[in-house]
Amino acid sequence: MSDSVRNTIYFAGVALLIIITGFVQSWNTALFILNFGLISAIMALGVNLQWGFAGLFNVGIMGFVALGGLATVLVSMPATPGAWQAGGAPVIGALMLGAATVVAAVILMTKMKAGKLRSFSVFGVLVVGFFVYRGLFDPAVGLIEDIDPAATGYLGGLGLPILFAWPAGGLLAAAVAWLIGKTALGLRSDYLAIATLGISEIIIAVMKNEDWLGRGVKNVVGLPRPAPYEVDLQSNTAFIERANGLGLDAVTASTLWVKLIYAGLFTVVLVILFVMAQRALHSPWGRMMRAIRDNEFAAEAMGKNVTARHLQIFVLGSAVCGIAGAMMTTLDGQLTPGTYQPLRFTFLIWVMVIVGGSGSNLGSVLGGFLIWWLWVMVEPMGSVLMNFVTYGMTDGYWLKDHLLESVAHMRLLTMGLVLLLVLRFSPRGLIPEK
Repeated sequence: MSDSVRNTIYFAGVALLIIITGFVQSWNTALFILNFGLISAIMALGVNLQWGFAGLFNVGIMGFVALGGLATVLVSMPATPGAWQAGGAPVIGALMLGAATVVAAVILMTKMKAGKLRSFSVFGVLVVGFFVYRGLFDPAVGLIEDIDPAATGYLGGLGLPILFAWPAGGLLAAAVAWLIGKTALGLRSDYLAIATLGISEIIIAVMKNEDWLGRGVKNVVGLPRPAPYEVDLQSNTAFIERANGLGLDAVTASTLWVKLIYAGLFTVVLVILFVMAQRALHSPWGRMMRAIRDNEFAAEAMGKNVTARHLQIFVLGSAVCGIAGAMMTTLDGQLTPGTYQPLRFTFLIWVMVIVGGSGSNLGSVLGGFLIWWLWVMVEPMGSVLMNFVTYGMTDGYWLKDHLLESVAHMRLLTMGLVLLLVLRFSPRGLIPEK
């Protein structure tokens, strides 16, 4: 069987699973799986750029996805009335002062000779800068968060169309990735994983606690949408007539139509990123990255700047994850920092890349769709299975209660089982790198 035929069968099988879901459960569920499958495929592409192209073990995917979500608030939400006047300028000034303090300390470390004078100078700059920073920052934040805290209590955004937030999410994630990469990419792979995981947790902690930035755990709701609201469609006479002509009620038709609009937008983004990733993979740059991945010392001996190339691919992969994070928050319609969990936004994405095929862009897309379908459907399928197994058992029997309570763990069990099967029978993934 040729590769093209096999790959076609794989994707046709995933499409069939989604279609069966539509018939068995509902088309709303099927389109939900399709939309989040598209977003997951984009996240997997970003991770594949870092790991599959360059061998960078980034376990901080969650942080870059969250930054993409934050970008939707900073770009698309309207500015909070009075917030900028109350404390916007002091907050920005304090942040710039904090950055200048760090830069000044780094300059002193590099320019001065090692000794007690350098140590005291750096320590003094950091201490004075910290207290001045807090003196400006804390009062300004208090003024901002006091503005209608039940509804706003944050600066707000620029009020631009939500689609502008998607590339902005990529740029924000790329900027933070550059800062992280400048310090962390010199670490060995296992230490890099620990560092990126810790930094992603720091990003989430900042988003949860800095209410002035994105309302923290109080969440930002009512994000602008690139699709019409279902309520508006349900009051549109022409739309109702078209829905009735298809045998659908207005509520169901409006929900399906909005999800189809999102699916179309997400598909366009996925196709663009996939084509760019494929062109990069088969370009001289892509061959160089794989050479660095396979043997850093040989590539460096050939005159390649390994550190600079690692930073480059780390920024690019993080930017793709940031775009996916902005898309996901747009689909949700709200920013909820408390929902960002490593299991969903790091471990699951890695499973997608491994199952699809590390180093294969097409494999990453396949893994994104397949693993997300399993993640959504395994629990209801497990519930049906356990109810069937315990059908003849009396209520209150310990084994029946135990099996029914175990349904919640079916997702983790299934992901582990899928990983074991793939690593045993297809260790390079379903669509391996050529």
